[in-house]
Amino acid sequence: MNRVLPHDLIPVVAAALLVLVAAVVGTAVEHRDGTLHVGWPPLYATWEPHIGAGTPAAVVVAVLIMAYGPPLAARLPWRGLLATVWAAALAWTVSLALVDGWEHGVAGRLTTKYEYLRAVDRFHDIPAALRDFTHHILIGSPDHWPAHVAGHPPAATLTFVLLDRAGLGGGAWAGALVLVAGTTAAVAVLIALRTLADETLARRAAPFLVLAPTAVWAGVSADGYYAAVAAWALAFLALAVTGHRPRVTALASGLLCGLTAYLSYGLTLIALIATAVVLLGSRRLPVLPWLLAGCAVAPLVFTLAGFSWWEAYHLLVERYYQGAGGIRPYGYWVWANLACTALVAGPATAAGLRRTVTVLSASAPRPSSWFTAPERRLGLLTLAALLALLVADLSGMSKAETERIWLPFIMWLLPACALLPRPRVWLCAQAALALALNHFLLTGW
Repeated sequence: MNRVLPHDLIPVVAAALLVLVAAVVGTAVEHRDGTLHVGWPPLYATWEPHIGAGTPAAVVVAVLIMAYGPPLAARLPWRGLLATVWAAALAWTVSLALVDGWEHGVAGRLTTKYEYLRAVDRFHDIPAALRDFTHHILIGSPDHWPAHVAGHPPAATLTFVLLDRAGLGGGAWAGALVLVAGTTAAVAVLIALRTLADETLARRAAPFLVLAPTAVWAGVSADGYYAAVAAWALAFLALAVTGHRPRVTALASGLLCGLTAYLSYGLTLIALIATAVVLLGSRRLPVLPWLLAGCAVAPLVFTLAGFSWWEAYHLLVERYYQGAGGIRPYGYWVWANLACTALVAGPATAAGLRRTVTVLSASAPRPSSWFTAPERRLGLLTLAALLALLVADLSGMSKAETERIWLPFIMWLLPACALLPRPRVWLCAQAALALALNHFLLTGW
């Protein structure tokens, strides 16, 4: 099917209506009692139309990707495609960040009172800081951690501590790390798609992994960096379960999977996507010991250093309901979070998810061949990511700010766009939404 069907527009219209309702209801609730704590419901942003140094570059990058992305993705050598995707994703993300200016868009993003860099000096003795970490999570505790430090396991803050120890301290270097590392997530997803589905679908997905509204929040929030670590964990797992240097790749996947759990508590849900990856593999059992060995490293190191993941998580939940997000009404955010996702993933992803459902619900010629069709294999990955996102939503631990928090899951929804016809039309829609969001709103991350 080489044309856009009216059915493809139904989920796009539904997503737009969801965003509209979330904006109207959210504005009314915020004006009434101020419990949402966001400036432009459902996003953590304020209405502030502006342009910046990155505006011309962002427009040029968008036009180039729309015009040349699909044909280049189809014919570039595979390694050349991976390098091009990373370079294009970096150019798109940096240009969007610079729309807000160097200070607000990059250098100052990770230095606010909520952020990790505010706690770097308190890690001069790393073992002592890890042993003492849980004593500063609750709001009433002495010298309680800034919001993002308390809200994540210590590997998140340690990333920036080690960067500072390497002589690259300050917000500019931290922002650069997030931008450079975070944009490699698109490359990791591409590798996994080619390995688990097929190369044609991966190539079709490539421009959509670059030109997505996700870039508005991936540059610069630490969650973009977490999304990349999680994506590489799953990419190495895909290589392992399909026989590509299985011991090495399984061990690498395990190491990164373990690390993700100490970057963000919510990233434990990538286990749902990892399960789908394992199901799609042909060599599962031989790699499991290596995978589990790798997964055990980070928990072992942090536990021996004196940090208790479970204790910290339960204290975080208590802090959350002390007022650090707990007063945000679940009845609004349980569906308004999905409106945030609709904006971050873009209209093409909404249409792609409809096609994914169609593919997964279609009967196979033979029951044994259900998993062999590349489109179904891609659909299973997408479905697993959607399930992880919904579990995070229902948990109530993600109320607002999910435009950045759910980046690790939304990255795996974007490949659904590979099922769409007329890619340039859909890429135009993605770019237009990203540019509008970045130029009309001043986002908090």
